[in-house]
Amino acid sequence: MLWAQLGPQTVELGWDFYGPVLIFVVLVALAVPVWAAIGTSAILMLMWSGALPLSLVGEKLFSGIDAFALTAVPLFILTGDVLVRTGLSRKFLDVAEALTQFAKGGFGSATVLVCGMFAAISGSDAAGAAAVGRMTIDRLVESGYPRPYACALVAAGACTGILIPPSIAYIIIGLVLGISASTLFLAAVIPGLAILVSILVTNIIMNRLYGWEGGGNISAGEYFSRLWQALKSGWYAFIVPGIIFYGIFSGRLTPTEAGATAVVVTIGMGFFLGTLKFSDFPAMLVSSAKVNGVILPIIAFSIPLAEALAIIGVPQGFVAVATGVSEEPWVLILMMICILIAAGCVMETTPNIVILAPILLPLAENIGMNEIQFCIMMITALGVGFITPPLGLNLFVVSGITGESILKIAYRAIPFVFFMLIVTLMIAYIPVISTAMLPDIYK
Repeated sequence: MLWAQLGPQTVELGWDFYGPVLIFVVLVALAVPVWAAIGTSAILMLMWSGALPLSLVGEKLFSGIDAFALTAVPLFILTGDVLVRTGLSRKFLDVAEALTQFAKGGFGSATVLVCGMFAAISGSDAAGAAAVGRMTIDRLVESGYPRPYACALVAAGACTGILIPPSIAYIIIGLVLGISASTLFLAAVIPGLAILVSILVTNIIMNRLYGWEGGGNISAGEYFSRLWQALKSGWYAFIVPGIIFYGIFSGRLTPTEAGATAVVVTIGMGFFLGTLKFSDFPAMLVSSAKVNGVILPIIAFSIPLAEALAIIGVPQGFVAVATGVSEEPWVLILMMICILIAAGCVMETTPNIVILAPILLPLAENIGMNEIQFCIMMITALGVGFITPPLGLNLFVVSGITGESILKIAYRAIPFVFFMLIVTLMIAYIPVISTAMLPDIYK
């Protein structure tokens, strides 16, 4: 039985903890929806531990999603859907391709850039993987890349969906830990771009080693001419990310207000361009509702679960056990990163955040890590988990839309995991990367 001595207090975890955890694992293994598995485990933990009267569970479920900040989640998801249906996402690809045409391996780099552009609007990695994958994988293969590598490239680039703000993951972790989403967005700019650069560098190195994609033989005049044509025909697509970034980072708009504005502007542009019709709305709304319908129940059930975990002493017990293994901060940071990458392999971002963030934060604070730095490290490590072989979720998404073998994609993803892991370790051990853009109070 797990136990630890915390000063004068002894934390002992029994069947009221292990039973619900075992049931959760079994339900997930049986492919029961994650929200149902979390809800069942939460209710059983509450019943067996007596942590919270069951009569209050309904109230707690409502309070779990009764937050203004959560309104931003369906708005950003809907914005991503509208971008795809109006064809504006293809304008991103055209501009990204024009920007990288000077380099050998230019279209591969363009694919990574458009993943980052799409991430800066939709905030979802799975949506980015599916949308960008359908646009680019066949063209990557035509450019000379092996199909499994093209799939791995898109899967890696799509990880930026939760790493580059505005990100749904940062909205959720901010809600769970009581931190402003706008503050997390600001802190995530440098780390998110660092991950994007690491993917670009990996692709350039791999392309140099194997010579998959030619190109790059272009004069300065021809380069700027093509870039100008791409910007002239697609500049308006950048109005949407411009509104989001300026509104949030200037403080003029909250994330929710920025999301609402982005939806209205994107829909207006679609009608103006003639690429969006009223008949498209039912499919768009259903698609967004399906994604949102997965996220919100998980958040709702996370509130009573988090209270039960806190009352029976799980966070304190974990801190004690971890520090019992080693008191060296660098060892404990490595331990947390390994846990997060493993969790990112097998579960989506939302359940990982609501389950692990309240447990791991006390350990991070115990070794002197700033809560902002912890949030950035956590989301980045989960993002690495999304392409970590053989179970990374983005690998399955790309495999599903292409029919390519998951094992072949996983093998090609290894170099991306390596370079992304280097950036994750830098974020974990160098606090200024996460706090450089924040006011002095957070440093």
